[in-house]
Amino acid sequence: MIDRPKLTVERTFRASIDEVWELWTTKEGIESWWGPDGFSVAVRDLDLRPGGELSYAMSATGPDQIEFMAQAGMPLMTEHKLTYREVDPPRRLAYDDVADFIPGVEPYRVETLIELHEVEDGVRVVLTFDAMHDERWTQLATMGRESELHKLEALLAARQ
Repeated sequence: MIDRPKLTVERTFRASIDEVWELWTTKEGIESWWGPDGFSVAVRDLDLRPGGELSYAMSATGPDQIEFMAQAGMPLMTEHKLTYREVDPPRRLAYDDVADFIPGVEPYRVETLIELHEVEDGVRVVLTFDAMHDERWTQLATMGRESELHKLEALLAARQ
């Protein structure tokens, strides 16, 4: 597969860098917000080290998401695994996962990098990831990442 462009989504959260790191790197943290709106995540295994893996199940729970998955010919629950490339607490987390859930598309690797920067009012999260195989799926992936960060923001605000 050819190299795909990198996309970046950024958000600033009113929280400590350690709090945001914990939500990205623990079973309880990941399950509390990971996945786009209308989806839930159950962590099966978490080995947070370079070469370690995160295994999880993602389930469609919202009516619109269930309808989308059914129309796309996709199961409502999918198993996912990502492999950590870099773990540098509490500033950088890099991982690869495989897009193996798209009907009619050969599986391919997607690289993701999360960078946390302390700023005056909290922490700036810079999320960089590979574009998907086509424009439609890239748009869906970007919307999903933005939705995840919105869920993270709501969770952090509720903790205040």
